[in-house]
Amino acid sequence: MNRIVRTTLVTAVSVAALGGLVGSGRTAPEVRTPEPAPVQAAPPPPPVSVRHEARPVGRPTHLSIPAITVSERLHGVGLKANGAMQTPDFGDAGWYDLGPRPGAPGPAVLVAHVHGPAGDDVFARLHELAPGDRVTVERTDGRSTFVVESVERAGKDRLPYDRIWNETDRSVLRLITCGGTPDPVTRMYPDNTIVFARLAP
Repeated sequence: MNRIVRTTLVTAVSVAALGGLVGSGRTAPEVRTPEPAPVQAAPPPPPVSVRHEARPVGRPTHLSIPAITVSERLHGVGLKANGAMQTPDFGDAGWYDLGPRPGAPGPAVLVAHVHGPAGDDVFARLHELAPGDRVTVERTDGRSTFVVESVERAGKDRLPYDRIWNETDRSVLRLITCGGTPDPVTRMYPDNTIVFARLAP
């Protein structure tokens, strides 16, 4: 993953990208769960060497996490006009399609809401995952299974960007949603839950 791509990834997450995983994505419900104000962008990453891209893998189509009974289609999400990451619709899981695909070298990122107008959403139980749990991503050309290494929670203004978007030749996966207790007035969550996973042997 070259420097330009990695800078875009860091910016996408740091400019309100993960803050909107409660209520953005549809028009009507946004009255109940307004999009949060942008957080301060992270500093640009240090220069890294440009690597030749590996042979592309297929587009991800489905996400399965048996430990928390998740089985959902995957939809690509990109960037909004302001540079923030788009959020998937309620009830859907999203794959950041400007980054690596699951199974390819580098950190692939999946996002989903923790709560929506109908109640618990796709990643409502993401915080329950534990090391050793398995995450499977179906693609148009096969599948990749990942093993959870750690589950962490961090304030949205203290996200570990360097670890989420770390420069690596390994195929790794990040699953991200909101965490903590929502504000009773704004209904916004103060934290993000982040699952770090590696490709199963």
